[in-house]
Amino acid sequence: MDQSFILILSNLLHLHNYLDPTTSPLLSSTSPSAADATSTSAAPLLFFTLASVLSYLATHRPTKKNPKPSSSSAAKPPSEFSVAAFRALSTEHIWAMEAPLRDAQWRSLYGLSYPVFTTVVEKLKPYITQSQLSLPSDYAVAMVLSRLSHGLTLKTLASRYALEPYLISKITNMVTRLLATKLYPEFIKIPVSRRRLVETTQGFQEVTSLPNVCGAIDSTPIKLHRISPDMINGSMYSCKYGFPSVLLQVVSDHKKIFWDVCVKAPGGYDDATHFRDSLLYNRLISGDIVWDKAVSVRGRPVRPYVVGDWCFPLLSFLLTPFSYNRTGSPAQNAFDEALMKGRKSVEDAIGLLKGRWKILQDLNVGLNHVPQTIVACCVLHNLCQIAREPEPELWKEPQENGQPPRVLENEKSCYYYGESLRQTLADDLYQRLSSR
Repeated sequence: MDQSFILILSNLLHLHNYLDPTTSPLLSSTSPSAADATSTSAAPLLFFTLASVLSYLATHRPTKKNPKPSSSSAAKPPSEFSVAAFRALSTEHIWAMEAPLRDAQWRSLYGLSYPVFTTVVEKLKPYITQSQLSLPSDYAVAMVLSRLSHGLTLKTLASRYALEPYLISKITNMVTRLLATKLYPEFIKIPVSRRRLVETTQGFQEVTSLPNVCGAIDSTPIKLHRISPDMINGSMYSCKYGFPSVLLQVVSDHKKIFWDVCVKAPGGYDDATHFRDSLLYNRLISGDIVWDKAVSVRGRPVRPYVVGDWCFPLLSFLLTPFSYNRTGSPAQNAFDEALMKGRKSVEDAIGLLKGRWKILQDLNVGLNHVPQTIVACCVLHNLCQIAREPEPELWKEPQENGQPPRVLENEKSCYYYGESLRQTLADDLYQRLSSR
């Protein structure tokens, strides 16, 4: 029986005893004449009447119906960026869609197609699992890719995914670090095998008519969203275009795939200084990297070499134009024109890199995480190029100009060899072009 109903009956009993003392158990000790007296009070009738009514109401109490939820209290659909929505898209609907439509939707969200996305997840999942992250591995990778491809801020991403900004930052740092360390050796490799060297040099020769070009080198400033005004030597980060940056140096093949990446200098450094500080330079100058595929040009052996613009030093393994304004001899101008055609591959590669991963247009991460974020984007760029992903609109770099760097004492023998080699290639190219 309902506790409230028992309480009401108890109160009525007390009221009844108060109105009709003859029924009270306290009278058991009184005189027999008082106990045998007949009560003329109306209290007993009132008590039993009220008790009967309340008993009826208690036994026939209507059950409460669940109120119909209002539109305002109805359950809201899951967020477009929630784990449930992501899981529905990636498991339930993804294979029901036609491949072009599926991959176009995935690129619009994460910068690459679904098959390339699954490749990234499969390679990173073992390492992410070890970190005991509370989020699914594929969801965490998707979140980071959306930030890299759209250049979203921590605040925007935190609001979109309903997570704390510090957690977004932690996940971003973890995924970019894994891309830059675990996937770099697999997808960014110097072409040392003969098969790859032949493929690369033939690809460049079809474009430039120059023999044995194995790569094109260039540098680009990566704009930083901001640097602390209290930073010591903060002015070193100001590049020649006037904004704070770090310098990215890349070498690409004819397919616009990077085979070397270096991020070691603030934006105030020049290309030659950054190159001389790189591991690639030290390995080439010391003879640690030796390309065996040599061809004969006018009776002299020509090993594979890289081409760069006049901002890089002329060396035996790095050939640069004779001049930046085509003021040389006809043979030299022909060589410069051919060399710049080869350089276009690395210019386009940088344009694709910044066009596809828009975070590099205004890098909004902590300075300590800048290098790994840039390298991670370069790894993702190579994955997209290898998979032949559609190329986005190129990011346009400012026109570069400057004077050739000075020759260092330890570079003189390499410089003189490169100078002689460059003239030999120029004369050979001009003769071949003239005989057509």
